[in-house]
Amino acid sequence: MQFDNPKIQEAYLKLKNELDLLKNKNDIIRSPILKNLYDELKSLTPDKRASFGLQVNRLRDELLTMVSSFNSNIKKDPVDISAPFDDNVATDLQPDFLSAQTGSRHPLMIELNYILDIFYRMGFEALESFEIDDDYHMFGSLNFPEGHPARDDFDTFLIDEVDKEGRHFISPAHTSSMQNRVLQSKASLLDNNDPIAAVSAGRVFRNEDLDARHEHTFYQLDGVYVSNNVTVGNLMATLKTFLESYYDKSLKFKTQPSYFPFTEPSFEFVLSCPFCEGQGCHICSKSGWIELLGCGMIHPNVLKMAGIDSEKYSGFAWGMGIERLVMMKYNIEDIRHFEAGKLNFLRQFK
Repeated sequence: MQFDNPKIQEAYLKLKNELDLLKNKNDIIRSPILKNLYDELKSLTPDKRASFGLQVNRLRDELLTMVSSFNSNIKKDPVDISAPFDDNVATDLQPDFLSAQTGSRHPLMIELNYILDIFYRMGFEALESFEIDDDYHMFGSLNFPEGHPARDDFDTFLIDEVDKEGRHFISPAHTSSMQNRVLQSKASLLDNNDPIAAVSAGRVFRNEDLDARHEHTFYQLDGVYVSNNVTVGNLMATLKTFLESYYDKSLKFKTQPSYFPFTEPSFEFVLSCPFCEGQGCHICSKSGWIELLGCGMIHPNVLKMAGIDSEKYSGFAWGMGIERLVMMKYNIEDIRHFEAGKLNFLRQFK
């Protein structure tokens, strides 16, 4: 195409050359060369402005036509997203992959499998918890009425999506949200004089201030046991058996009163701090002890909500953080190491 104005003809040739070099052809319309031509209109006299403006618009239309023609002629090979990597990309463009031999399972997954194996040998069934749940299973079924102040202790994250009652779905703050499902689905075992014995493991979320012992995202394991004449002694014996098996040694522990809406009475199960041998350090907040888990006898209201006769049956429940168990086993001083992606930390467990 030829333009009468030499300046516009020169701009046309430059822009055509730029078009050949650009990967995104649409960028040509935003070229400073074209912008400067439009800016020049302001300085022209009225008698010259109309002719100059007309030719600049012709230039712009020609560029748009060229871009459109170029885009329509691009060969778009179909991509099979389910095919192996090398079926869609030329061999010389494929990245170099790290050898699988340099990787390993995450220490939390290694230890979680070991923990579940111990409970399996103790007669417990293992289930995976939900990472998105509703208000009823997170709070209502666990004796947290709406407006109950104890809900504030489980400050977590809400999802934009709502359930059929208009309540926001929740990122669970504890795997205890599985209790009602476990008790309901296995209630028939009690009719045959068999106990309900199950553990639920998974990832939970809390609005926490991060420090050496607290993370906003971590793994937890919740356990329930329901049968005839279950006592606090059964609870303590179960936890002691598990922990001594997991740590492979005799342990010094104590319990202290606590409060959870879904258990009554409620306890904190506390171990002597392994980092300072009970002398007091920043990990245990100078107390010499580390709270390992919360536990207690299942509240009668929780049993009733699952359709279990609380006059006839009783049970216990507990919840423990997997990271805290692993930290005490390997003397890991900071919980944040697990999510930091530090290779020098992860390689210790290869």
